[in-house]
Amino acid sequence: MAQTTKKSACLIAKKKCLRKKTLDKITVIDIVEDCEVNRQTFYYHFKDIYDLVEWICTNEAAKALDGKKTYDTWQQGLLQIFEYVLKNKAFVTSVYHSIKREQLENYLFNVTYTLLIGVIEEKAATMSIREDDKSFIADFYKYAFVGLMLDWIAKGMKEEPSAIVDRLSILIQGDIFFALEKFKLYRHP
Repeated sequence: MAQTTKKSACLIAKKKCLRKKTLDKITVIDIVEDCEVNRQTFYYHFKDIYDLVEWICTNEAAKALDGKKTYDTWQQGLLQIFEYVLKNKAFVTSVYHSIKREQLENYLFNVTYTLLIGVIEEKAATMSIREDDKSFIADFYKYAFVGLMLDWIAKGMKEEPSAIVDRLSILIQGDIFFALEKFKLYRHP
């Protein structure tokens, strides 16, 4: 079995186990029995269960965005992140309520930052904006977006993701461009 296939099998086994148990109750034995590999194979790929969780989050981040990192598509990219979380509700809820919640937060921060910095780079292409200022703007919106998403997760993911993204779109329409303009003026009077 190829390395990627073994990792994918562990991913599927992990998600399957989460339908029956919470993250803190799942053992490596549960995972290796379900994906039909031995413990040595598991430990060849991952340090522990939380390393597997991190790999799942990192590996699936690119799939969640699917290239939607432009000014015209950021709403679709954010919606895809919400939909990924909803589709993997058992996994996300278990990680959210586990002692390793920061892995979920880091995943959300990373995937949201990737989305936002793509939008900012596109809008700043003809402007003279410092990299740290672009990063600051992306971080500002990243924390707002992820804060909303974490609150949504904590409340049981009841609100439709499209409704949240629509309200966000109304709230921040044009704000990224105006933020870039302000930094351009601030740094280059």
